[in-house]
Amino acid sequence: MKNIGRRNFIRKTTLAGAAMAMAPTIAKGAYTMPIRPNGAKYMGDFAAPKLATVRAAFIGVGARGPGHLKFFASLPGTEVVAICDLYEDYVQKWSKEATNIGGGKRHRKIAQYHGDENNWRKMLDEVKPDVVFVATNWNNHAPMVIEAMKKGAHAFVEVPIAVTLEEMWEIVNTSEQTQKHCMMMENVNYAREELMYLNMCRQGVIGEPLHAEAAYIHELRFQMEEQERGTGSWRTLHYAKRNGNLYPTHGLGPVAQYMNLGRTEDNFESLVSFSTPALGRKLYAEKNYAADHKWNALDFKGGDLNTSIIKTTLGRTIMVQWDETSPRPYSRHNLIQGTKGALAGFPTRIALEGGVPGATDNHHSWAQGDQLAAIYEKYDHPLYKRLNQATKDTGHGGMDGMMMYRIVECLQNGLPLDQNLYEGCFWSAVAPLSERSVASGGSPQNFPDFTRGNWKDTNPLGIIT
Repeated sequence: MKNIGRRNFIRKTTLAGAAMAMAPTIAKGAYTMPIRPNGAKYMGDFAAPKLATVRAAFIGVGARGPGHLKFFASLPGTEVVAICDLYEDYVQKWSKEATNIGGGKRHRKIAQYHGDENNWRKMLDEVKPDVVFVATNWNNHAPMVIEAMKKGAHAFVEVPIAVTLEEMWEIVNTSEQTQKHCMMMENVNYAREELMYLNMCRQGVIGEPLHAEAAYIHELRFQMEEQERGTGSWRTLHYAKRNGNLYPTHGLGPVAQYMNLGRTEDNFESLVSFSTPALGRKLYAEKNYAADHKWNALDFKGGDLNTSIIKTTLGRTIMVQWDETSPRPYSRHNLIQGTKGALAGFPTRIALEGGVPGATDNHHSWAQGDQLAAIYEKYDHPLYKRLNQATKDTGHGGMDGMMMYRIVECLQNGLPLDQNLYEGCFWSAVAPLSERSVASGGSPQNFPDFTRGNWKDTNPLGIIT
């Protein structure tokens, strides 16, 4: 790290914020629950006052941000009021795009901020948006959403919601004190398969859930070529410095909702975690870059593959894996096992006790491919049926657009969001907890209860029509 330079590292993480205040006391892997601040209120089923027009500012338009901006700008009752990024060309490009999307009428006065890494703070003071979308590097997520809420805006942030447990507690406290939404934008919860499996679980098709498997298996070594701008310019440094599951939410979010974790009946309890040796990134750097290249100066600490096991309050289990290094096909696993059968992904396949009607005779073989036509017909989620045509051309097969559509729909109609503040924290907490477990030889780490016990009174996520 010393060969890269501290100032350059901070700049390449873009728009770095101030250090976070320590919220809980940490001791032996357990976390003392901080007292809810005076005047703060639980946000589990929170519905904000209706916004007839949603005025949004965007921080970070280099990678994920543009996709969010484009679909938001296309929706009725929206206005892009500000764009902020370190790089002027990004800001100018996407300001022009937003204006064009609005036909030159709705998004006419877009304030532009670029250059200084703290200009996002100036933007919040001057523009006073209703909502802020944050799509910067991981280290900036917490400082930006916290400040946005303090300045009166609802905050929507790319995954993970934060990097440390201390940051997550400060996000919780700030949201509860300001009564502003803070939603981590887990887009995979809006994929067709995940939505259908949620619907099937709610209808009791697989009986009582027992076990789930979730993953983010995605070979991304090519991002190391992004050395001046882009994801690889800062994410590569996380691989070098941290050892655990750094990106758990894409696989974990959907299965956590299948199991209704953090809502009414069950919650996250503890985690154990193990990592393989850290070999792939080092070998890739040696093969593809000169010996004196900055990537070859790094001592990669993060294991190529991490496997974590979560235990829930009811004793259910979830295996969560992460691997962005090994040469293998993409997978999120997406498996939920119940007392009457199993639903699995990659490829989509179903096994039920007594067989899948019209496809299999028993649970010893999977129904998959064309055999699932009747299953889709019967169990496709009503939200998918309603929005698929309108969002199918948006990112990641339509899940990005469906997520943004629902965000705007909920804000305009004063409805609770599909993902609450605490779910974003629980799902993201796997990263720091796994790091602690790996560092201590796999010792169990307890999840903080970000709800302070209120999860028992939180309504389950309904099947939205």
